[in-house]
Amino acid sequence: MEQTDRFFLLPIDGVLDLHTFQPADCRDLLVEYVTQCREKGILQLRIIHGKGRGVLRQTVHCILDRLPEVLDYYPAAEDAGGWGATIVIIKPVSADKYFFQ
Repeated sequence: MEQTDRFFLLPIDGVLDLHTFQPADCRDLLVEYVTQCREKGILQLRIIHGKGRGVLRQTVHCILDRLPEVLDYYPAAEDAGGWGATIVIIKPVSADKYFFQ
């Protein structure tokens, strides 16, 4: 069986809904989405992972913990998905010169 790459066109608007993706795709997708938002100056993101058993939420949080551009994250307000979504705050690209000198 031949493995093929899958490409997704997503709007880079600060909201990423992971419901339609395979769990195996989420790591690379989330890292790339954070990078693209940061480059566009979108510094507050909402990652929708669903409530369920919390496995995908835990995966998302583990990924966010490893990204140096992530300043903070926390559960969304109830009207924005509650514990089924995570709000992520990322530092601007221009901040790199201050954080990494």
